[in-house]
Amino acid sequence: MVKILQLLDGGLLQWNAWQIAGYTLLATHLSIVAVTVYLHRCQAHRALELHPAVAHLFRFWLWLSTGMVTREWVAVHRKHHAHCEKDGDPHSPQLFGIGQVLLQGAELYRREARIAATLQRYGKGTPDDWLERHVYARYTWQGVGLLLIAEVLMFGMAGVTVWGVQMLWIPMCAAGIINGLGHYKGYRTFDGPHAATNIAPFGILIGGEELHNNHHTFPSSARMSARWFELDIGWCYIRLLQALGLARVRTAVPRPPTGKRRLPLSERTVAGVGVYRHHIMRSFGVMAVRALREELRSGPGLDPRSRRRAERLLRREPAYLSDAEKHVLAVLAGQHEWLAHVQRMREELSRLWEWKLAPPQELLAYLVDWCDRADQSGIRVLRKVARELHAYG
Repeated sequence: MVKILQLLDGGLLQWNAWQIAGYTLLATHLSIVAVTVYLHRCQAHRALELHPAVAHLFRFWLWLSTGMVTREWVAVHRKHHAHCEKDGDPHSPQLFGIGQVLLQGAELYRREARIAATLQRYGKGTPDDWLERHVYARYTWQGVGLLLIAEVLMFGMAGVTVWGVQMLWIPMCAAGIINGLGHYKGYRTFDGPHAATNIAPFGILIGGEELHNNHHTFPSSARMSARWFELDIGWCYIRLLQALGLARVRTAVPRPPTGKRRLPLSERTVAGVGVYRHHIMRSFGVMAVRALREELRSGPGLDPRSRRRAERLLRREPAYLSDAEKHVLAVLAGQHEWLAHVQRMREELSRLWEWKLAPPQELLAYLVDWCDRADQSGIRVLRKVARELHAYG
């Protein structure tokens, strides 16, 4: 009886509070890594291939620590991308409200995972072996039950708390923070039809998933960092696995050339502009904002609120602006003629990658004409963009 009480008090390991806290941090981080590397980047988006042994270790750990089924998670996530911020999105705060996604994100996931049509359409290509059918997908709660028993044996009654933290960690971080705040609040490096944001530039706590705007811009990329100061720890683990011969990266976020080379425009330039279109449009917007600031310093200014709104809208791509936002910029452009010309040229440049089926020679002629008109405009922003385009050859 005494031994049983001692076992319940401190467990077999007899660890102190700091050691148990360290284990909890490591265990929850491993679950995050399994979700981002295996479920998200490997299974849902096919951005990389994992060695079968590594993939199975991730699958086994997720069964123990979350009870999630690979096919269900992948299907719900793929449907989220297919219907992002629109009817059919399983968990967008733009539809359900930030409060419900933050507090009930896991329930929104489970509700969608119970829909057979979702699994049938979006769950293809996920593991369907004997273990998946007869163990992982069939006995979902038994895995987390085994983990509870193991942690009580290791840490005594403190193991119940450790287990509780693990059970809350993925629903809170993935279902709540990423699906909620990641589509509601943060900075946007790239524009798009989605509302995805980068919650923080350092993706450590949630394995790099914090860089959610980058992910929705380049969903098939194995790397979620896109700018020099951003850190994606999930990508660090992938590179380590790659160095060990345990992973193969299929695609990664393209990074634009850093040199200032002025290469001749060619069909290769057209292809490069298509690959780096998001970077080009972001750079275009940043340069327009800087030019507006210079103009306002030397002429009639705007009140701080109007200036911030104008700068925010100028960073957006014209194609994604609402009618009301276009009207705001049109009023501002009426006071600054160069700005109206810049916006027209931005719209014209975007047509280059909309005409995907046009012959390369026709696209090249269009790009050459656009750069010539930009150079001849006398507007510094347009001349800078034209010079930048030459570097993509």
